[in-house]
Amino acid sequence: MNTALIIDGQKIQGEGATFAVINPANETVLTDVASASLKQVNDAIESAAQAFKTWKNTEDQVIHALFHKIAADIRAEKDEIAQLITLEQGKTLAMAQFEVEAGAGWIEYLTSLDIPVETMTEPNGKTIKVYNRPLGVVASITPWNWPFMIAVWHIFPALKTKNCVVNKPSEYTPLSTIKLVEIINRHLPQGVCNIVLGQGEVGQALSEHAAVDKVTFTGSTRTGQSILSHSVRSLKSVVLELGGNDAGIVLEDADIEMVAEKIFGSAFLNAGQTCAALKRLYVHENIYDALVKKLVEIANQQVIGDGTDAAVSFGPVQNKMQYDKVKALIQDAVAQGGTVVSTAQALPETGYFIAPTIVTNVHEGMALVDQEQFGPVLPVLKFRTIDEVLQRSNATEFGLGGSVWSQNLELAENIASQMETGTVWINSHSDLSPAAVFGGWKLSGLGYSFGLDGLLLFTHKQAVHITS
Repeated sequence: MNTALIIDGQKIQGEGATFAVINPANETVLTDVASASLKQVNDAIESAAQAFKTWKNTEDQVIHALFHKIAADIRAEKDEIAQLITLEQGKTLAMAQFEVEAGAGWIEYLTSLDIPVETMTEPNGKTIKVYNRPLGVVASITPWNWPFMIAVWHIFPALKTKNCVVNKPSEYTPLSTIKLVEIINRHLPQGVCNIVLGQGEVGQALSEHAAVDKVTFTGSTRTGQSILSHSVRSLKSVVLELGGNDAGIVLEDADIEMVAEKIFGSAFLNAGQTCAALKRLYVHENIYDALVKKLVEIANQQVIGDGTDAAVSFGPVQNKMQYDKVKALIQDAVAQGGTVVSTAQALPETGYFIAPTIVTNVHEGMALVDQEQFGPVLPVLKFRTIDEVLQRSNATEFGLGGSVWSQNLELAENIASQMETGTVWINSHSDLSPAAVFGGWKLSGLGYSFGLDGLLLFTHKQAVHITS
């Protein structure tokens, strides 16, 4: 497997410290990777800056043709890429294959978007045209939960808008992103898309570099705040997609048989390791017991194990640090009176496995409710009135996503309008679309991804005034 940096189209071994990539299903070392040195980070940025001089003038139709070739290569090598994702991240092969296919589809969708030129004419006859010009060098820092997909989300809008990119993937899951950038470099000019590897210090050197014009980051709120603070000196553009503690509100009229599978799937998607996963479930008291019973039934049906096994439906937590955090949150909730209602399941002897865990008798003030667990555990809370549940669900520093579950769509939309989140789903959750903006309120982020609005955040606005 490739562990090289890619700078100016060339595969180069890192000159920095070595780190291990661990398989979370069995805790074995998949490979050792050499980090980029500070000089190599600078070289990658310089390579992107040089490539930008010509890439910014590339015709749109040429970029679209290249995107289609890249998507075709991704599909042709889907099995290999999915295997890398499962080995380094832990998710099942089926989910990894979905991640790869969705990434290819996302790339193709971007070719359908046109970068607009807004034209207006004043009464005196002057014409004003507003153009969206490329920024320059974009630094992309991507996380370990959806390593391939989120790299696509970062890199291709930047390339579409004629910027050049330096990506740094998570040190936990670099392998599938290296493969993505390798495929990109088969088709794009040298230096347009580069990848550097390493831990936090490499990401910091990249994001703080004076020659970087924009940073796009997906990850923890703390790191996002640090990136934003360092952007002030150079006034570089920043888009941050950060943590969430998404609330789902299940109304009394919800059809339990219809919604339970969807609720479970969205709460435990990727073993709960998804920024916009459902993380707090508020259920009307009249259907609380029935819905909890159904969720427990689904949880107990999961087959837990190594994602490379086709029979497995539920993989491990990706890394030891996150595993310890989730275990501690469960133990703390139980110590405060919470009840684990899902049945204890036999787990593999090695690996970072936690069975899908449903906890009742919980309340605000518990860490499991107030914090983002980012793992396979769901606190379920009762509510009585809509005003009450809105007050409780909104009383958080996060505001990424939320959902309402009801057969009364008019009422659900009314509730959605009062939820303090960037996205609200009705009768689904975590159901993202490349056509709709996605971003967080409060400490869940800054700026938007997806759709035309997200795409244009990779550009400068330039107004040209024309007087005849």
